[in-house]
Amino acid sequence: MKPASKFAVVLVTAPDLKTARMLAKAALQARLIACANLIPKMESHYWWHGKIESGAEVLLILKTRKSKLAALGRLILAKHPYDTPEFLVLPLSTGNKKYLDWLAANCR
Repeated sequence: MKPASKFAVVLVTAPDLKTARMLAKAALQARLIACANLIPKMESHYWWHGKIESGAEVLLILKTRKSKLAALGRLILAKHPYDTPEFLVLPLSTGNKKYLDWLAANCR
């Protein structure tokens, strides 16, 4: 195990797989993330404009460096179709050394 405080996991929801793929590709091409996992067919329930809503969404799990978060946030907000897109950052404490070395090498 290796300290992972320089890295973060970012959660973003998208309305469909096409949008999720577009966001992941844009972030990868900009070298803002090393990896994106897309989890389709997620069911979301939430408050919106004073009432409870629900719908199918895709969850993106993005792996990045903390130093890339501001630029990644700008990219997601600029390209996302939602009025209020989810962009939640989870800090990391430790991780597999080989994986973190790969993450560092691929998110420059």
